Amino acid sequence: MPAGPRLLIEHACYHITTRGNQRQPVFLDQKDYRVYLTQLCKYKKQCGFLLYGFCLMPNHLHIIGEPKVQENLAKFMQKLSRSYTAYFNKRYKKVGHLWQGRFKSKAIIKDGYLIDCIQYVEMNPVRAGLVKSASDYPWSSHRERVLTETLHNRKMLDKLTL
Repeated sequence: MPAGPRLLIEHACYHITTRGNQRQPVFLDQKDYRVYLTQLCKYKKQCGFLLYGFCLMPNHLHIIGEPKVQENLAKFMQKLSRSYTAYFNKRYKKVGHLWQGRFKSKAIIKDGYLIDCIQYVEMNPVRAGLVKSASDYPWSSHRERVLTETLHNRKMLDKLTL
């Protein structure tokens, strides 16, 4: 049965999640993370998406942001998912789906909950036992948001314009 229409709310932010097919890893090394962030930057500009926070985990990801035009939410995620899948399949000589089904999105009201949601997303690597502190994880918006970004990722994140 096909999925029903996505609920879009004018001027709402969204917590977007997507997972690797069969919960398999979608980022196998640092290059994969960098490529995804480059594509995120490209399509957020192209589709008019305001990025507020993100966290790339080995087998799933979280994006928090707001489309300037609500109908562009699906377009943004479709372009981002398809381009990364093409890169991943070519690099690792694979075919077929990389992502498990359709991305999920939950509307977030722009108030204190937005910051709480961003902090929750950025703490994923800590809860998963990958790092002791969110500041130690290079593939989230935490360092940029709290102004402790290292020079290593600075060039990439400057392009993201959180």
